[in-house]
Amino acid sequence: MKLATLKDGTRDGQLAVVSRDLKTAHLADGIASSLQRALDDWTFIAPQLDLLYQTINSGRGHRAFEFDPANCMAPLPRSNLRVAGMSYLQQVERACKAAGREVPANLRDTPLMYQGASDQFLGPQDPIVLAYEQWGIDYEAGIAAITDDVVMGSTADQAHMGIKLLMLVNDITLRNLAPDELAGGLGYLQAKPAMACSPVAITPDELGDAWRGGKVCLPLRSSLNGKLTGQPAAGADMAFNYPQLLAHLCQTRSAGAGSVLSAGGVANKELKKGFSSIVERRNQEIIADGVATTPFMLFGDTIRIEMLGDDGKSLFGAIEQIVQQAETRKGR
Repeated sequence: MKLATLKDGTRDGQLAVVSRDLKTAHLADGIASSLQRALDDWTFIAPQLDLLYQTINSGRGHRAFEFDPANCMAPLPRSNLRVAGMSYLQQVERACKAAGREVPANLRDTPLMYQGASDQFLGPQDPIVLAYEQWGIDYEAGIAAITDDVVMGSTADQAHMGIKLLMLVNDITLRNLAPDELAGGLGYLQAKPAMACSPVAITPDELGDAWRGGKVCLPLRSSLNGKLTGQPAAGADMAFNYPQLLAHLCQTRSAGAGSVLSAGGVANKELKKGFSSIVERRNQEIIADGVATTPFMLFGDTIRIEMLGDDGKSLFGAIEQIVQQAETRKGR
């Protein structure tokens, strides 16, 4: 299935089922009012959504309408739990090399993970609104899983069964704020504003053979200001797959239905496919030349993130955002 949430003036929007070709949609109002509602009772509701999906793909949806990504919120506009793991460890290794630091000894033994803000996710065409360019505005193209209930102590195989949907994300990072926050020992806060999500979330079976080993085995394309900057293979160099990340999360807690788990910006060991973030390019410039020359994003810059199937067609729709300056408020 392919599921979207349409803007309707509420916090959680209106759930819609979208056709496989992303051209038409049908409200799921008679089935579930929101994606969270569907996830809360997935075993009962998913078959009804799937039946509607089959109906609109056959052209028989009596209330089908043209699908417009500009009218989309994030598929899951907010979540009780949002966690990001670091699965592409070559990013950490290159960052350490650029900074002249030693790579953590246990890097490949235990997933690095942090819990981020989840009260609001941006829609696929919502602008990136920030106050200052000097914060070091960066995109980070990745993939996130949306889960069913996964109980504490689940194995990776058990966790695998809890992955119900996948979506693309732009995990926006303010790179110049991150070092001071990380130096304090408590991780990200100001450096991680709301992330953006693709127009639709899809069930893993929509990927066919590209969903294997708990990984999405397709390139993820990023274009900055209309220029392709990277298309690394998402499944090629993952140290930890999504079930492993989810099992690690659930060592000491359960993950409730609607938890969002991303695996970090997609990166390959070889650099020929480019980068999924600006900081990756800057780190490589430091390694090669001793200085970073690529600037972070400026007001007016645009980013597009998309994944194409083997047939060349978009699977999730595209994240398309522009960076805009926020109105700063003066103190009293």
